[in-house]
Amino acid sequence: MSVSEYINKLLSVEEYSFSLAELLKETGKGRTAIIRELDRLIEKGEVINLRQGFYLILTPRYAKFGKLPISLYIHKLFDYLERKYYLGFYSAAKIYGASHQQTQRDYVMSQTPKLLDIRKSAIDIRFFTTSVWPKNNIISKKSDAGIYHISSPALTLADLIRYQNKLGGLNRMLSTIEELLEEVSQDDLQDLLEWFDHKATLQRIGFLISEIYLNNSLGNLIFEHLNRQKFYPILLQPDTKQKPGAVDNKWKVDVNLQLESDL
Repeated sequence: MSVSEYINKLLSVEEYSFSLAELLKETGKGRTAIIRELDRLIEKGEVINLRQGFYLILTPRYAKFGKLPISLYIHKLFDYLERKYYLGFYSAAKIYGASHQQTQRDYVMSQTPKLLDIRKSAIDIRFFTTSVWPKNNIISKKSDAGIYHISSPALTLADLIRYQNKLGGLNRMLSTIEELLEEVSQDDLQDLLEWFDHKATLQRIGFLISEIYLNNSLGNLIFEHLNRQKFYPILLQPDTKQKPGAVDNKWKVDVNLQLESDL
């Protein structure tokens, strides 16, 4: 079986990616012959070498974009890498209809050690890593190519706020946060509170809820959780050169940033 024939076989069952190891096993061809055929398909724009040993099939439907939706291959990629993952941040917010910032970049959280970001042709994937893997709040969704994992609205919110300085700052994501809060359920938030141990992030979420919704049951849930333990003054926007000063809100958040939403 040729590489092209195997690709057609994959497409017939709605699979859009494959590994070199897979080709060696399924085609019965040698490595050199396979690489030669892959090079021809890459040159024709039918295949993209996403990272060493892993390839995407660029069908005519997606050829004009120069990329595939990440939901069509992310699960198979991380099976290949033998790591846990979830689609998160702005990518997850977009799926929940809460991505006010229209970005072509995809955002993925995975286990440590850190993966190198991918910037190739129209593909732009940024990887974040965590050593504490979520116990809850990862949801399986279905794409044309099968399932993929995504952060729940509550975890998406927490990740955006926790990593705000790496994502362009709080004001850049404020409109997304406002829209995302409408998708967070009490059960989703309760699941997050059972394992999420970054108190400063929870304080910031609570403060933002109080600013956006004034009186909201989600905020009450967070405050009850925080109030059962000690928590200390923090900055709304983390800054290594600045320490929190006097605070005048129950969240103990020093508002060192003028909030500006464009919603």
